[in-house]
Amino acid sequence: MSTLTLPQATDYDVIICGAGPVGLSVAALLQQRSTPLTPAPRIALIDAKPADAASHDPRTLALSHGSQQILQKISAWPFMATTATPIHQIHVSRRQYFGRTLIQRDDYQLQALGYVVRYGPLVTALSSALSSFSDQSTLTILRPAQVAAIDEQDWQVNVQLTDGRSLSAGIVVQAEGGVFSEQAAKTVQRDYDQIAIIAHIRCSQRIAHRAFERFTSEGPLALLPQEDGYALVWCVRPITATRLLALDDQAFLAELGTTFGERLGRFVATSPRHSYPLGLNATSAASARTVAIGNAAQTLHPVAGQGLNLGLRDAMVLVRTLAQHGAGPAALTQFARLRHHDRQATITLTDLMARAFTGAPDGSLAQTLLGMSLGLIDVAAPAKRALAEQMIFGWR
Repeated sequence: MSTLTLPQATDYDVIICGAGPVGLSVAALLQQRSTPLTPAPRIALIDAKPADAASHDPRTLALSHGSQQILQKISAWPFMATTATPIHQIHVSRRQYFGRTLIQRDDYQLQALGYVVRYGPLVTALSSALSSFSDQSTLTILRPAQVAAIDEQDWQVNVQLTDGRSLSAGIVVQAEGGVFSEQAAKTVQRDYDQIAIIAHIRCSQRIAHRAFERFTSEGPLALLPQEDGYALVWCVRPITATRLLALDDQAFLAELGTTFGERLGRFVATSPRHSYPLGLNATSAASARTVAIGNAAQTLHPVAGQGLNLGLRDAMVLVRTLAQHGAGPAALTQFARLRHHDRQATITLTDLMARAFTGAPDGSLAQTLLGMSLGLIDVAAPAKRALAEQMIFGWR
């Protein structure tokens, strides 16, 4: 195993732009690989937000079992265990049509298929894990700090910050992501013409540890078990989103009940609702010494909750290639090759699920066949296992 050495002196071996879950995971995985014979690389972690901003972020994330294994590897999971809600079952169905698929942890001998966590505690856990590594002299955290320009040369990358500071490194990792934004919209590959409405929901007949993915004529409706209720991600057309967001809480809950059905009884309470537009952005450009990972590389539709999980697999494979090839072009070339199949499989799966159930009108033969397909997947063991294993583990 080689160390991350460079042909010429630089300030750092690796500069990571973005201290969200994926950026922090890269830093922690790099630090975790250090030994007396292979010292930790020199890392600069640049974050645009103050340290306490992320810890109070209320967003909800879905972690697969495979992602939990990655967090366990870098000692971040023990900090999360008491705040994460396990998912034991995933119920996938089509509204008003027969057919459903039920994925259960027992079929795969797992304690949980995945976990529902809040963004703030996850970032706090990763920060705590990162600070626990013994050699802190090789890690520099710059926050709040913003990148103004990146100048890539044959032998290094220069990063200019908005405050005038200039840094150099062997490679730069772009890990500054987020929900689908106006900036991402400029390079969008596919606009789903959908808005995601998110909130925390409570109901009268909660089914512990069961997640629901229910497809409607306007998009998927997901309910993820969280604390005393569910994290709601309801994807609808923009005109419907405007109407739903204008309703008072009771009217909104009533419409949610009409759309979802009575499987969980009545919906009785909701947190304040938020919304964001949806699109597929997976056209990130890589270069010899700069690489994008996580949401900086691909912003996916939230159906099946695969965005963060794909990003954490990016982080793990990137660190592995850096350890093998050093902080230079060879590592990034190998990284791109190793990540191609997983990225394409996950992007194709989420894109297909986002579009297939909304591309035909209610009552059409296509919708009937799609509903039946969920039942066929449930009884076709190879197809069901392939779907489940991609969601649980991905390609690593």
